[in-house]
Amino acid sequence: MRNKDIVKAAMTALFVERDLSALDRYWDPGYIQHNPRMPNGVEFFKKMIPSLGPDFMYEAGMVIEEGDLVVAHGRYAGWAGKTMIAVDIFRLRQGKLVEHWDVIQEEVAVAQTISGNPMFP
Repeated sequence: MRNKDIVKAAMTALFVERDLSALDRYWDPGYIQHNPRMPNGVEFFKKMIPSLGPDFMYEAGMVIEEGDLVVAHGRYAGWAGKTMIAVDIFRLRQGKLVEHWDVIQEEVAVAQTISGNPMFP
């Protein structure tokens, strides 16, 4: 399985299906987190995922692979009452997500953008 397929499967299992067993299948226990609001490891997800409201949804967009790095463009709707667009960057080793960076911002409606282009396909 290609690294980008692993990331797609991992994100779908955890954020769409809310399957906590995905953490054992796809995440390394020593997961390194570069988001300043999240701790290293997977224990945070074990608490956070069950706390997501029924209106929370994750939608995958573009996924790009370059060696051991995968970049995933996604939409997180219902995240603290907002819709956020993120670029998640993962480093994989031996089929597991071992490191993560992200850039995230609130989605702006097309009518409110200067370019008239959407933030998410």
